[in-house]
Amino acid sequence: MNVNIPKAWKDKLNEEFDKDYFIDLVAFVKTAYKNHTCYPKGKAIFAAFEYCDFEDLKVVIIGQDPYHGANQANGLCFSVQDDIAIPPSLINIFKEIEQDLKLPFPKTGNLERWAKQGVLLLNATLTVQAHEAGSHQKQGWEKFTDQVISTISENKEGVVFLLWGGFAKKKIKLIDTSKHYVLTSGHPSPLSANRGYWFGNKHFSETNKLLESLGKTPIDW
Repeated sequence: MNVNIPKAWKDKLNEEFDKDYFIDLVAFVKTAYKNHTCYPKGKAIFAAFEYCDFEDLKVVIIGQDPYHGANQANGLCFSVQDDIAIPPSLINIFKEIEQDLKLPFPKTGNLERWAKQGVLLLNATLTVQAHEAGSHQKQGWEKFTDQVISTISENKEGVVFLLWGGFAKKKIKLIDTSKHYVLTSGHPSPLSANRGYWFGNKHFSETNKLLESLGKTPIDW
């Protein structure tokens, strides 16, 4: 596993790569990819950092695991590769954007366009074995991605964190809320959304209002 992330990120996270837990994590991931089908493809494991430059970072969305179906995951949370059916949670995200911003439903579930505008689409666990949700949890990824969140909190100002669902909401302890903005709601999964915990949160218009109040360009969702 090559840690192929841009220099601005690497400079901020450099100490992590020499720690025992990360060395063990690299060994685990290499073995897993050698012996099993895993997602995303090796070159896309750190795609969230490649598409969203540290200097341009404006918004953070936190997911849990990559999709574990064939050719779905592209290294960005909630996002799928072009020409792949849009998963249920992402359908509900797009429906909320439709209602909130009166934008048309997208033709693709590939969220690279968000990432390029400064949205870090960060899964807590960056790899997964095919058809086995959560199979790479508790191997060190969470420790690394928690450090990513803490690093953003310490080194940036005015970042909007979108925490959807119980798992993501726990990450608020890593965020300095005196200098960042945190919006929370239920998860966009059908189970949560159909119970009324997702639709109507208006996170996309709220995010853009916050960005504009800081003199930043809003996100074209």
